[in-house]
Amino acid sequence: MTIRLSGRIFRFLSITLLLTFIHLVVRSQFSDLSSRVNNYSQSGSNGSAGQSNNRKDSLQHRDRYADSITIYFRYYDSTRTRTIDSAINDFNNRFSVPYTYDHLGNLGTAARSLLFNPILKAGWDAGFHQYDIYNYTVENTRFFQTTRPYTELGYLLGSKSEQTIDVLHTQNRKSNFNFSLEYKFINAPGTFRNQNSSHNNIRFTTHYQSPNKRYESFLILLSNKHASSENGGLISRASLDTLGGTLNDPFQLGTRLGSSFVYSPNPFNTTVTTGNIYKESNFLYRHQYDLGTKDSIVTDSITIHLFHPRFRVQHTLQVGSNEYKFIDYNGDSLQYATYYNYKFTKNAITQDTISFKDKWTRINNELSFISFPDKNNQSQYFKLGGIIQNLKQTINDNLSHSFYNISIIGEYRNRTRNKLWDVIANGQLYLNGLNAGDFQTYISLKRKLSNSLGSLQIGFQNVNRSPSFLLNAPTGFPMQAHGSFNKENTTHLFAIYDNAKVGFKLNGDYYLLNNYTYSDSFFHAAQEASLFNVLHIYGEKVFRLSKHWNYYLELHIQQATGNAPINIPQFLTRQRLAFEGNFFTNLFLSTGLEVRYTSNYKAPNYSPFTGQFLYDNSTTLSNRPDVNFFFHFRIKSFKAFARIENLNTVNPKDGFSFSHYNYKLANYANAGMWIRFGIWWNFVN
Repeated sequence: MTIRLSGRIFRFLSITLLLTFIHLVVRSQFSDLSSRVNNYSQSGSNGSAGQSNNRKDSLQHRDRYADSITIYFRYYDSTRTRTIDSAINDFNNRFSVPYTYDHLGNLGTAARSLLFNPILKAGWDAGFHQYDIYNYTVENTRFFQTTRPYTELGYLLGSKSEQTIDVLHTQNRKSNFNFSLEYKFINAPGTFRNQNSSHNNIRFTTHYQSPNKRYESFLILLSNKHASSENGGLISRASLDTLGGTLNDPFQLGTRLGSSFVYSPNPFNTTVTTGNIYKESNFLYRHQYDLGTKDSIVTDSITIHLFHPRFRVQHTLQVGSNEYKFIDYNGDSLQYATYYNYKFTKNAITQDTISFKDKWTRINNELSFISFPDKNNQSQYFKLGGIIQNLKQTINDNLSHSFYNISIIGEYRNRTRNKLWDVIANGQLYLNGLNAGDFQTYISLKRKLSNSLGSLQIGFQNVNRSPSFLLNAPTGFPMQAHGSFNKENTTHLFAIYDNAKVGFKLNGDYYLLNNYTYSDSFFHAAQEASLFNVLHIYGEKVFRLSKHWNYYLELHIQQATGNAPINIPQFLTRQRLAFEGNFFTNLFLSTGLEVRYTSNYKAPNYSPFTGQFLYDNSTTLSNRPDVNFFFHFRIKSFKAFARIENLNTVNPKDGFSFSHYNYKLANYANAGMWIRFGIWWNFVN
């Protein structure tokens, strides 16, 4: 009773604090707007002083007292501008875990893709990827340009005191200087014992361009911290299937790791006594200087000065660190021997503590030269450069190794001015060092067929890479390799047809793999020497059933040939039936049912010590479809999402309780019925 009461009090306080904060922000916005309007009225309705300043730059060609905003962004290393998505029909776009992924039963725990998703990147790789979907990365960093300060607040509250907080703020101090700050926090105590998770992500960016348009710089500072307890799964699936009597709470069931005396479902407890603590930090600074030609556009009232780059010198410095640690302060030798065949000896110093740790520091220096053949098209260029990478590994805080890599890179991009063609070709070759002989190539050709027919994209990718360091090299984790591993080679062919006008998309992926490396048990890695391939076909279609009823269909089909050591479902689908529309001028509504289903397949296992999902053929997953009810709406800049998930767990044999659990892995069960309520609110200052 005490635990439940604490959870209710916590939720009440959280919502109260959030609403108080929102009230203060809104009040300040209206107060600020009111003062601006008064100042504007006192200065005269013609605003002549402001109009003279507005001619300095295109970003300032607007009424600075208006409520409107012009905001767009582009991803790091991309030339395409994008706008912020305000759609509400797909919760998947705002949730941390995509529907094509499964976690271990609690938000924030290790997650894996249900689709075949090999590593397609050459060079150094530490080998820990189970928390990748929760990360801020350099690749998904956005650089904004905005006419007014923009803030977005998101808060998601779920059952069992699950919480997610999202904050974004961006503004232009001047038309040529922008900064952004992002923060994300995930905290979930979990349904089962020893499965609490806590993630903190923060990212800061700046973008500056000199007044003469010749010099430009980009700064990225980001940090990811993941803390997730590991319980090794349930001791017995039967204990959950027959849950009842005095054990009427799944949190009371026995798990394979962790002591039952040190865990409680307390949302304020973010301590990990048995589990993984990963930390990552990144500093990236890119600056460039352009040589080119000046130009100008003269109108009746203004002269706009232009600069067309023709040749660019670009330097990128990236400094980062990665720390991977498994810790168990209450190691039980019987648990380790029984479930993992791992023996450890207690000593006077560590007592029952087990710890595995790898730490990496890395420094990348890249110097590139870029040529623009067409002065009027900055989306067409040739790039050639070189990268020197320095790596240092520290094993369990007492043993260090140093490595280096030297590689060359090349790239060609051309998005034609008429927007009909989009060509990307790039490659990287490692000449010397730790990963000498690694290479990666990528070619993509996209053509817009017409407004009614959509677009078609075809591509080729080939990656020759060293196996991840964890699987094939000295490390602080007790990992052993079955023999000496060769380089992996993966060929990827793909095609994408997209017709937005009729709401139809069709993708095809073909993978050909040689020397595929994988984990085959808790502390061992293996390599598949024989060639095998995987075919993946994906289609999505929106069916307009009536004015307000829409049916969304997404379907994945996968097939592996040969003795492929992978665990993937052959069939995965997500379908949504939604009542949608714009009502009462400002109300946008989307409500209905969402179903996700995977065909029966052999489930992988999971090593809580190394974070690897293991190839395993001992257990077949046979689950009910996941059924969720959703109610989403937007009123101007306010968006709300209410969801009742896992309705499929209803059990008529147990008084219609929600106790018929689906399983993620052999011994990892998903939660029962789950309620989530979230808001996203953006403000224009």
